[in-house]
Amino acid sequence: MSFKELLKSDLELIERELEKYFEVKDEMFPQLFESMKYTTMAGGKRIRAFLVMMFARLSGGSVEAALPFACAIEMIQAYTLIHDDLPCMDDDDMRRGKPSNHIVFGEAQALLAGDALLTYAFEVCGENKAVKPSNAIKAVSILAKCIGACGTVGGQVLDLEGEKRKLTKEELYHVHDLKTSALIQASALLGCCASENGKDYFDIAKKYGHNIGIAFQVIDDILDVISDEETLGKPIGSDAESNKTTFMDFYTVDEARKYAEKLTEEACAELGDSEYANLLKDLAYYLLERTN
Repeated sequence: MSFKELLKSDLELIERELEKYFEVKDEMFPQLFESMKYTTMAGGKRIRAFLVMMFARLSGGSVEAALPFACAIEMIQAYTLIHDDLPCMDDDDMRRGKPSNHIVFGEAQALLAGDALLTYAFEVCGENKAVKPSNAIKAVSILAKCIGACGTVGGQVLDLEGEKRKLTKEELYHVHDLKTSALIQASALLGCCASENGKDYFDIAKKYGHNIGIAFQVIDDILDVISDEETLGKPIGSDAESNKTTFMDFYTVDEARKYAEKLTEEACAELGDSEYANLLKDLAYYLLERTN
């Protein structure tokens, strides 16, 4: 199966599985579940979930074992998007071509939906019965570390600091090491947790995830400058309007692309040569060449 065929197949599988997690609703507060589902099921590339699946395969795990971890990652991703878009954060009214969660449901409901998705993700990881309890515990620990105070939350704090002053290149790199790369790294590591031999692949997952995570952000910053709102699905130039420091403060578009290419090459060099390693290389270059 080719990379694009496998990506399409996995995305369809992940979509169906995610739908199941929002079937059970408490009739006392149905709008909370509507709000949670609105952002989680609003499309997107599902790249982080696909990474979970691919690293499970690379390390000898099963799709059944990987799916709950993949869904948990998408819940975390949705939570970060909801909170990022809030007026007290990035203050974005559009996401993926649709009104942001707080525009549809109100700020308070959006905040609580993000909180609920965050905790739901840990529940889903911890209750993954297709893996050993020790692997489920390890997955919860990895997720907590990658998205907590020394992960994406800390990165968001530094990112907000960057609206008040210009960050140095080193500070900006640290922001995205935490804010963007950490969750991508967690996705690869959770895939390893779906395998009996997953710990043998942790180092590869960390290095690959880190590099494509930074490259992903570099491409995001390029697209915020050169793309258009229809293609991107959200306002362009918002970083400049917010006075945020981005990679474009330190590179021209050509220089930034070369930097992203270098990171991608280094990520691929970690993988070796096998069927799933080669598909992960295809993924890295697919992300490098994306237009939205």
